[in-house]
Formats: sequence, C-alpha cells, structure tokens
Amino acid sequence: MIVAFSITPLGVGEGVAEPVARAVKAVRESGLPNRTDAMFTTIEGEWDEVMDVIKRAVDAVREVAPRVSIVLKGDIREGVHDGMTSKVESLERHLG
Repeated sequence: MIVAFSITPLGVGEGVAEPVARAVKAVRESGLPNRTDAMFTTIEGEWDEVMDVIKRAVDAVREVAPRVSIVLKGDIREGVHDGMTSKVESLERHLG
C-alpha cells in the first residue's frame, strides 16, 4: 500500500518545522520507501508496517505537541511493488 499523510502539531506556536522533522525522522528511520514534500510524506509497504511507522511518527510529534492532527490518503492494491515510482513513471509516459 501507499499512504500519503500529513501530521500537524497543534499548540506549539506558528513554527512547526522542528516537530514535523521528528515525524519525518521516524519515517526515514523505518527503512520503508518514502518521500517528503512541502505538504505530505508518502510511504510504501505492507499495511501493518506502514501504520506502525505512521504511529511512531505521530508519537514523535506528541512528545513536543499537546495536540496532533493527521490527514491520511491510502492506495491499497495487491501485487503492486514500487508503486511510488511506477505510478509517476506511468504519468510521465502519458505526458509524453
């Protein structure tokens, strides 16, 4: 599965880079394929391992934020591996 998610620390003031960096660090330490952009982090793996990593990312933010908001979008498709790359490659082929 592929999950794009966003974790927003609340109650920490306007600057959230440090708490968000804690979440991204937990994702990167997982060893699962992942990518972070300005709005979301995307991670790929099996259901249990992806959800475990997201929980660890939330827990890392909860260490410094009294409240945490999460947005998740998932794509569950059996038999697909390296979907984070193959989906973009397919799109690029269609763009010419």
